[in-house]
Amino acid sequence: MSLTSNNLGCTLHDPSRCVFTAESLLRRKLHSSGLYTDSTIDMDSDRPGFCLWDYAVFAVMLGVSVSIGLFQSFRNTSSRSNVDSFFTGNRDFSAMPIGLSLCASFMSAVQVLGVPSEAYLYGFKFLYMCLGQGLNSLMTAVLFIPVFYRLKITSSSQYLGMRFGRGMQLLGSFQFIVATLLYTGIVIFAPAVILNQATGLNMWASLFSTGLICTFYTTVGGMKAVIWTDVFQILVMLSGFIAIFIQGTVLAGGPARVLEIAYNGSRINFNDFALNPQRRYSFWSFTVGGTMVWLSMYAANQAQVQRYISCRTENQAQLALLVNQLGLCLIVGSAATCGIVMFALYSGCDPLKTGRITAPDQYMPYMVLDIFQNNPGFPGLFLACAYSGTLSTVSTSINAMAAVTMEDVLKPWLITVSQRKQLMLSKSLSLLYGLGCITMAALSSLLDWGVLQGSFTVMGVVNGPLLGAFILGMFVPATNKPGVFSGVAVGFCLSLWLAVGSTIYPPSPHIMGVLPTSASHCPTWNSTLNGTTASVPVPSGLRDYELEGDNFVQSLYSMSYLYFGALSTSSVVLVGVVVSYVTGPTKKESIRPGLLRWYLEPKTQHQQTCSARPNRDPPQSKITVRHSWEKLYFL
Repeated sequence: MSLTSNNLGCTLHDPSRCVFTAESLLRRKLHSSGLYTDSTIDMDSDRPGFCLWDYAVFAVMLGVSVSIGLFQSFRNTSSRSNVDSFFTGNRDFSAMPIGLSLCASFMSAVQVLGVPSEAYLYGFKFLYMCLGQGLNSLMTAVLFIPVFYRLKITSSSQYLGMRFGRGMQLLGSFQFIVATLLYTGIVIFAPAVILNQATGLNMWASLFSTGLICTFYTTVGGMKAVIWTDVFQILVMLSGFIAIFIQGTVLAGGPARVLEIAYNGSRINFNDFALNPQRRYSFWSFTVGGTMVWLSMYAANQAQVQRYISCRTENQAQLALLVNQLGLCLIVGSAATCGIVMFALYSGCDPLKTGRITAPDQYMPYMVLDIFQNNPGFPGLFLACAYSGTLSTVSTSINAMAAVTMEDVLKPWLITVSQRKQLMLSKSLSLLYGLGCITMAALSSLLDWGVLQGSFTVMGVVNGPLLGAFILGMFVPATNKPGVFSGVAVGFCLSLWLAVGSTIYPPSPHIMGVLPTSASHCPTWNSTLNGTTASVPVPSGLRDYELEGDNFVQSLYSMSYLYFGALSTSSVVLVGVVVSYVTGPTKKESIRPGLLRWYLEPKTQHQQTCSARPNRDPPQSKITVRHSWEKLYFL
């Protein structure tokens, strides 16, 4: 049953004209006469689903992604068939494809499905997310990229090894791999289960098909395949959001009507400057907590750092972040706007309250099938939009985990191994991690988070402490090994405790600031063709657990998940500084040039110095192999 179409469901502004399809009316009449014996009306049976044209559009997207991977694999010449090319694309990318790839990998299906539903429930203030992302891009470009780029590293954890020793390098690599496996599992599983519940799309078929296809083209094509498929997939995502926005706005009565309904429903709420940390979203949660979460993802995450160092120059890498920021504002803005349009469509008959969907993450697919039920192919474009986000994120994660394993774990034992064998090992690792991501996707059903909260929580728990380690290394010369290890341990335990506690004792929707929704204009289930309407008693899909008491621990559990990463990063820095000074601070003179942000050599002078070092030239020298960890102690 449609709630928006003019011929088969409720018109948007005149609920009294709501009618049902003939099939659903017949079933309900049979039910009332006792001939239909189910205890409840089977509302799923008249739920819209995908048609052949939709699957065709989806298949085209998958086919193009695979073709790009195969093309990049076949066009590789013998000079490109090496490990560095597989992980960095020979470091000759310009800013545009790298920036779009950064944007695509961030906008996974988690954001495609989660951002509209969050804007629907919390309002247009979600656009402050773009402000937090902008601050993150500025800090990453100015403070972190110069360090990574001039060191010519492949893995971000190599910096930790240079600054604090191999133990910290391995710890950073291990934390990254664990976090990425968990995050990628959520990214693959979330759209599969949500689309299954909302549309009937086979969960396991979509999960395995996208996972295996992504693993295939990432394994055969390497970084070049990842970058160029990301460029294609970001265009698919943008096209999907534009189509949804246009169709939804037309059905709602135009942009002015959408804004009017949103304003009357308190969704135009940019004036939320409350300092209450328990509010899920506010100006401060995005600009303080959100900035730190995204900084941990952009400044300390291997998947992003690997793209920076794939640019041909440092300036191109910094420009790529600007392209990424513009793309994110466009995509996030489109997704949030779709959430506001969704509210305009369902402000009087919320599908969650009517039981048409069972979780907030299902809002978006439900609306798409509703507004496009007479337009075959467009729901398939949304399906391609959601899974483009999945493919871009998963391919990036697979390639990054393989790079970390090769550079941080296996490289010391591969010095005498030929490039051909190292390349085969790199591809084997990509295949292995791809299968591992699919396995984690199956296990993600054990998590009881919303997709957006789940993904950001995982990143905050693991990447937050790692960001603290990079800050200590680059900006606090006194930091020593005991200090950074102690700080990371405390930060990780704190963020993990908050994540687990907030899951077991979640705050109520009222505490989080969920805005009200209504089902007061829904049709009665025993309505006839004359279209009478009435208020419907409905189940709530939102959990409403209230924390008993008002103690400090419970207040921490109710804190917005965006602050978890900021707390863990701050605790790492604080503990690291204190322990370092207690145990004996590191002398600044003993730190290798280039590891502290303000002791970087100018770019031209740095290149001349590197080329003048005699011990970097012999390719057979064990301590001067370009990406070997041995150089950390001998150069």
